[in-house]
Amino acid sequence: MNLFIGLISGTSADGIDAALVECDDDAPAHCLLRLGRTYRWDPGLRARLVAIGQGGDCTSLDELGTLDIRVARAFADAANALLAEAGVPAAQVKAIGSHGQTVRHRPRAEVPFTMQLGDGATIAERTGITTVDGLRQRDVAAGGQGAPLLPGLHAALLAHASESRAVLNLGGIANLTLLPAGIGASLGFDTGPANALMDAWCERHTGAHYDHDGKWAASGTLDEALLARLLSEPWFDHPPPKSSGREQFHLDWLSERLHGNEVPADVQRTLLELTAASVASALLAHQATPQRLLVCGGGVHNPLLLSRLAARLPGVAVESTAVHGVDPDFIEAMGFAWLARETLAGRPGNLPAVTGALGPRILGAIHLA
Repeated sequence: MNLFIGLISGTSADGIDAALVECDDDAPAHCLLRLGRTYRWDPGLRARLVAIGQGGDCTSLDELGTLDIRVARAFADAANALLAEAGVPAAQVKAIGSHGQTVRHRPRAEVPFTMQLGDGATIAERTGITTVDGLRQRDVAAGGQGAPLLPGLHAALLAHASESRAVLNLGGIANLTLLPAGIGASLGFDTGPANALMDAWCERHTGAHYDHDGKWAASGTLDEALLARLLSEPWFDHPPPKSSGREQFHLDWLSERLHGNEVPADVQRTLLELTAASVASALLAHQATPQRLLVCGGGVHNPLLLSRLAARLPGVAVESTAVHGVDPDFIEAMGFAWLARETLAGRPGNLPAVTGALGPRILGAIHLA
């Protein structure tokens, strides 16, 4: 058995998720969470990362370089704090898999690229642990979307021989992994906004970073006309492979579709319905008879969102991955620990059928301790 750490800050930049994971090199499907924690960002750093992630520009190359190192230091601090709480010395950890903080994701651009901040060399230096970073870039270089990268792990942990399932990650952006009975991961793709828009709208109007338990949304009324305008976004009609981020779905995008006299709580309720509607539509378009939808990510704690997903997916059991022994809050961080393990073992980490890459690729850059 080997220990790995996975580090990620998602699209919402609501914290750094750190997972201490036990992996078996002789059993690629073995991935067990030993400890998971979320560490909060410095508020000023988070605000700047969110602004840039929503399409804002850095003021200079100096700022970009400084942010890269500040993010790396925060990630290293998270890894060190996790090990201290677990009582595990750094020497016992084989590697860190660090996703970093995405600030731009343009896989469909004329010159495709994806950019995550959080210098892996700095993480390796400050933790004393070999670090694998840049895990999306090689897939993009090979013509892929660079996302999603975790359907292989979803299949290993949650596929079922006789039941058609799908895994839904409700992070800042929602993504699906389709797991037909007995097949494994057949397809994975982003479906559109999940928490990123709701969090941003909630913060603008209430000051809270997110809508706790969906209570504010529940106080509002669904605006069907606004929902129709939001769903008319051409991105939703793009076939897989596809991925997205804050640079696609942000508050300016939303504002362009508002008349200006909407009640803020009604907009929040409608944004929640946008997530449910876009997920349900995408799932049924690509997996006609799913039996079970297993949900992870921050959105799993929003009961109104889960109930709306269930209402739009009659006959489908909608439940947390926790029911199946997988912590919904740390499966993404676990995934980047798992990807580091694959990289060090010389195995490809992407699924070309999912990302659209030209073929399997070994992902990431290795920074030796």
